[in-house]
Amino acid sequence: MNKNKNKNKNKITKALILGLGLSFATTSFTAFAANVPEGTKLAAKQELVRGNGNEVASLDPHKTEGVPESHVIRDLLEGLVNQDADGNTIPGVAERWETPDNKTFTFYLRQDAKWSNGDPVTADDFVYSFQRVVDPATASPYSWFLEMTSMTNAADIIAGKKDKSTLGVKAIDTHTFQVHLEHAAPYFVMMMGHTTVKPVHKATVEKFGDKWTKPENFVGNGAFVLNNWVVNERIEMVPNKFYWDNAKTVLTKVTFLPIENQVAEMNRFLSGELDFTYEVSNEHFRRLKKDHPESLQIKGSLCTYYYNFNTHKKPFDDVRVRKAISYAIDRNIVTDALLGQGQKPAYFLTPEIIAGFSPELPAYGKMTQNERNTTAKKLLAEAGYNKSNPLKFSLLYNTSENHKKLAVAIASMWKKTLGVEVTLENQEWKTYLETKKQGNFEASRAGWCGDYNEPSTFTSLMEGSNTTGGIHYQSAAYDELIKRGIEATSAEERTQLYYAQEAQLAKDMPIAPIYQYVQTRLVNPHVGGYAANNAEDKLYSKDMYIIAE
Repeated sequence: MNKNKNKNKNKITKALILGLGLSFATTSFTAFAANVPEGTKLAAKQELVRGNGNEVASLDPHKTEGVPESHVIRDLLEGLVNQDADGNTIPGVAERWETPDNKTFTFYLRQDAKWSNGDPVTADDFVYSFQRVVDPATASPYSWFLEMTSMTNAADIIAGKKDKSTLGVKAIDTHTFQVHLEHAAPYFVMMMGHTTVKPVHKATVEKFGDKWTKPENFVGNGAFVLNNWVVNERIEMVPNKFYWDNAKTVLTKVTFLPIENQVAEMNRFLSGELDFTYEVSNEHFRRLKKDHPESLQIKGSLCTYYYNFNTHKKPFDDVRVRKAISYAIDRNIVTDALLGQGQKPAYFLTPEIIAGFSPELPAYGKMTQNERNTTAKKLLAEAGYNKSNPLKFSLLYNTSENHKKLAVAIASMWKKTLGVEVTLENQEWKTYLETKKQGNFEASRAGWCGDYNEPSTFTSLMEGSNTTGGIHYQSAAYDELIKRGIEATSAEERTQLYYAQEAQLAKDMPIAPIYQYVQTRLVNPHVGGYAANNAEDKLYSKDMYIIAE
């Protein structure tokens, strides 16, 4: 794990050197596409079938917030930058970029970038798309992402105080796009690889409204174009003949299958229906490791699994209850016995694999589990709960056998240690997201995967105006630390503020971090170009191909 961590840090350092376009240099790259090794014999049929967990909530990049959606959108739409197989930031629509001060960024777009209907991709497309994200009328669940960049006027536009036209973006000319920030952000270019800042085709969106993502209406600028979408069954796409690098795309068809049950997904993989899975069933991991080692892929991941408390509702409006429930989770049993794939116990929201993140464990992380349990009992008793008045609450999770089994096991820990009575409630992905957004829950399963390799991609999640996570916490002290982090003028100052933010979370306990992920899936050895070293799990189908068996 430490070796992979250091390797990742070296890669991200390289990405920063290449991607930030410091004042003394302009960054320039050669084209990037699938690299088929010389001598590789390609299969006659170049069709890839990918497991994708849940049915996507939407294919509109400005109205999504989940990982399943991002996997699909990454193939259909291309932003300013992409990532290579090792997670380095590389050109997308922007072939180069520069900045004099890490506050003003100028992106030079490819002359040959086109939409799937043949229209050129222009700087105006990015102006329109960025403004659409912050426009309150769009109701983007990720509008906060642009606010976190400190993009000029983003916060006021989202709050309805200023018009979207005042956002700090402009088209210098047809192929030159410029962004202005209120505070320096040396990692800004890395942030531009996120789903939310991918462009949409203005004429198509305005003509069809919410129906623009239907296959018959869809216009994108990615390597693939939407061909068929049968809800809860499959999403199919074919190469975009107008994509600037289409000549190097090997696959002729890509299919995403929404399979929530990991055992069913595993069986379909083993029968040859899938080329790779979304994840792996926990209880079958050891057998798969023994019987199918050639197909098992495990890599470190910029993701944390946690339980989210609604601090505005009883019983979790009491910090003593939140701490008791968190402390009584035996994280070592979760990672070693229930999962056993290399996951690490989590006492922070930010995973330690993230570049430049090495905080001191909070006090409860240094305790033995017996000490945590003893403290949890004391806290719960102080809050007024005991055998005659047991704590009762519901735990929400999105439909998944892995989430269910973990919830059952942790509920058993709470029952045994604290006498807590937990009702488990599952909902399908789209409903689960809406329930969380509306705050109609007491405690909820959650997971967060970094949008870029820097601590703020995690710590900003709990900022008060963040509708994804922070809205159910809302701490003035925490929000002030976030503000100071954004305004920090040095990397050292910013890092210390990240540690302070994590310390505030440990004090307030709005979430119970449980474990740091690894990404485990089954991948058929005939899949070439699979990005096994990309810690953010950004898998571009354009870089893959099928090897002849």
